[in-house]
Amino acid sequence: MYAFEWSSIPAALPTLGAGALITLQITGVAVVAGILWGTLLAAFRLSGIKLLSWCATLYVTFFRSIPLVMVLLWFFLIVPHVLQTLFNLSPNVDIRFISALAAFSLFEAAYYSEIIRAGIRSVPRGQMDAAKALGMHYGQSMRLIILPQAFRAMVPLLLTQGIVLFQDTSLVYVIGLADFFRTASNIGDRDGRPVEMILFAGASYFVICALASSLVARFEKRAAK
Repeated sequence: MYAFEWSSIPAALPTLGAGALITLQITGVAVVAGILWGTLLAAFRLSGIKLLSWCATLYVTFFRSIPLVMVLLWFFLIVPHVLQTLFNLSPNVDIRFISALAAFSLFEAAYYSEIIRAGIRSVPRGQMDAAKALGMHYGQSMRLIILPQAFRAMVPLLLTQGIVLFQDTSLVYVIGLADFFRTASNIGDRDGRPVEMILFAGASYFVICALASSLVARFEKRAAK
């Protein structure tokens, strides 16, 4: 029978903390960039300009139709060469980290776009008509009238998608980036305790996501009052 041994975990906490920082950095950047780009995509899809609407629809459909792990691998293989050519990056720059940031930001933007598009559509059509009557063009109407109302309704869904994104960051394991999960796996292999470290990593993800989900639920209840 397997004998569990947890004594190696306390000594590994500083290293695990460094991996957790990478996980949080990827999550934070991807959430911000994903919401910003997703907002533009949603606005493009709802605009009356057919070319913009078609391009945005194609983008969203493409990224929502392929696995995230494939996107990570594509960016890991392609982005280093593109970035090196465009910016002549220093060899000390961790291309794996840059690739992960680009992949997650662009991938998540497709999902945020659908959330934001639904939020925009939930705003009564009369709001847009009133903005046009005041002489505002489409961009001003969206920025000043529609989006502020839409985002208030969308916040719980946006936060929930952020939690899903946090969980998905563990997929950077496939490109060798030392995030929290990869670091835990490496330490487990080094100390001969892979089962304990994987269980500890899983428990950590569970606790963080459960707490975040409960906070989102409380926020949603408070906003509904």
